[in-house]
Amino acid sequence: MSVYKRKYSKGKKPIWWVDYRDASGKRVRRSSGTSNKQEAESLEAKWKLEVYQQKQWDKDPEHTFDELMLEFLRETTEKKPSAWVERIHVAHLYGELSGKVLSSLADTDVKKYIKARKSYGIKDGTINRELTTLSSALNFGRTELKWDIPNPVSECKLEEPAGRVRWITHEEAQKLIDAVKDSVQAPHMSDFLRLALNTGCRSGEMLGLEWNRVDMSAGLILLEAEHTKNRKRRSVPLNQEAYSAILGRARFRAEYCPDSPWVFSHKDGARLKSVKTAFKVACKKIGIEDFRIHDLRHTCAAWLVQARVPLPEIRDLLGHSSIKMTEKYAHLNPDNIRKAVAVLDNLSRFGHDCEKGKKKQLEIPALTA
Repeated sequence: MSVYKRKYSKGKKPIWWVDYRDASGKRVRRSSGTSNKQEAESLEAKWKLEVYQQKQWDKDPEHTFDELMLEFLRETTEKKPSAWVERIHVAHLYGELSGKVLSSLADTDVKKYIKARKSYGIKDGTINRELTTLSSALNFGRTELKWDIPNPVSECKLEEPAGRVRWITHEEAQKLIDAVKDSVQAPHMSDFLRLALNTGCRSGEMLGLEWNRVDMSAGLILLEAEHTKNRKRRSVPLNQEAYSAILGRARFRAEYCPDSPWVFSHKDGARLKSVKTAFKVACKKIGIEDFRIHDLRHTCAAWLVQARVPLPEIRDLLGHSSIKMTEKYAHLNPDNIRKAVAVLDNLSRFGHDCEKGKKKQLEIPALTA
């Protein structure tokens, strides 16, 4: 039978799959993405017609936006920590692009999507992230699926305002740590704050950290590609404060859940999924306003810049994909610019001395014979 169901998890609707051979004779088992048998059979007929056209007339089959997203979500986003975000982006994209034949996709279609999203009051940054997902899907279709389709997204990105850089002082940070130090409801928060402020790690990177990726002897934590936002592996060194935070978690584990694989866990060993509530309560307690969990990462970067750590080193620590992302912190250390304008003072003094020299030359009396 060429249309069939696979085994599925309890509580989930079964999806119909199609079994056929492509133009080269290779067997293909492909998900229809639907639990409706008639829809699956319609897709089967479409795919078989495309194979026939390709075999008889060497005609490349047409592919739709819906087909692309089905393949893209199944093959890529399930392996990424940000999969749920991309699924939200795709849900919005479907509203304007569902059924669109990709070979005819043009910048006008992308601009139409932008206009529609703006009409709902969506910010430029959010729209750009949705377009990034669309561009990633199109590139996936071109490189992985070998589809001959265009990618007009790059020319349509919107210009965004400068990114937010909110940070706190060392004194404020210590008050925040002291506010949660003896918390019964959130015994993890002190260690979480200290680790975040001293490594610049993202919240998801810390909450997803497992003990087998902590090297206490080397003073490092390892973040594999699947644990980072930009899919790049990196090692994060631990200074004394960060090391102390990890030790705090190790003592908690030894007392309550010695078999737990998670650095940040509940007493029963289950992974700690969020610290938002405890963080919000701590900020309110000491009067820190407009401060988010991600701003702990900004604070780490700000402290490093103010300590004159070179931007490339900060980039590597934070795992930025380019130095451009790190440059948004450069204004926090104006010393280099101050040295530059100081040159003008030197030039001004030099010019003044030259003028004085000229006047002295004019005042020299003429030599008599």
